[in-house]
Amino acid sequence: MFNRVRNLFILIFLVACGSPGESTSEKKTDQAVPSEVETEKDNANEEKVILFFGNSITAGYQIDMDQAFPALIQQKIDSLGLNYKTINAGLSGETSAGGKSRIEWVLRTVPDIFFLELGANDGLRGLSLEETPKNLQAIIDAVKKENPDVKIIIAGMMVPPNLGGDYTQKFQRIFPDLAKKNDAIYIPFLLEGVAGNPELNLSDGIHPTPEGHEIVAETVWDYLLPLL
Repeated sequence: MFNRVRNLFILIFLVACGSPGESTSEKKTDQAVPSEVETEKDNANEEKVILFFGNSITAGYQIDMDQAFPALIQQKIDSLGLNYKTINAGLSGETSAGGKSRIEWVLRTVPDIFFLELGANDGLRGLSLEETPKNLQAIIDAVKKENPDVKIIIAGMMVPPNLGGDYTQKFQRIFPDLAKKNDAIYIPFLLEGVAGNPELNLSDGIHPTPEGHEIVAETVWDYLLPLL
């Protein structure tokens, strides 16, 4: 009888001592290890960034910024309910050298997709065809350093033939060569269907009107949408 009472007392004592320890351990585990489902959900809800880095074409020279093609791209994205936001980092008059100097500041927001539209002002000014691709590559390198998985789109541009046939051809080769080197998406000519049309350009004959930007946006969208 004494042994039976003693054994019962020991059993009660062990259960009483063990339960709090198990409960504490379970609470610590719940707090320390977040659910994989919750983590994936947070990542899915995180808004991704498309950074448009260019000159006056991107900036929307002499028109409202919401009429420029990056803003029109945002409208298309929103209409499909896609979780992306566009950032217009265009600057009128920007050369490839200026972009190289500015890129570190712009990359305070790291992009998931990087749209490069620079080089045209280099060509219009007859700048060195050796420096332009070096500057553009330095910009791409800086972006890749911040996000090795970034997707890149390079917009090709053309220059007037009055600079000479040799210069014109070498200039146009900069963009496809750069795209191939960096495994980037290449748009042969950003102003396709717009350049040379007085009705789609401002009086300077260079910068698109709001209607011209709508066509540019359609061109960009064809290349961008598969990446989304």
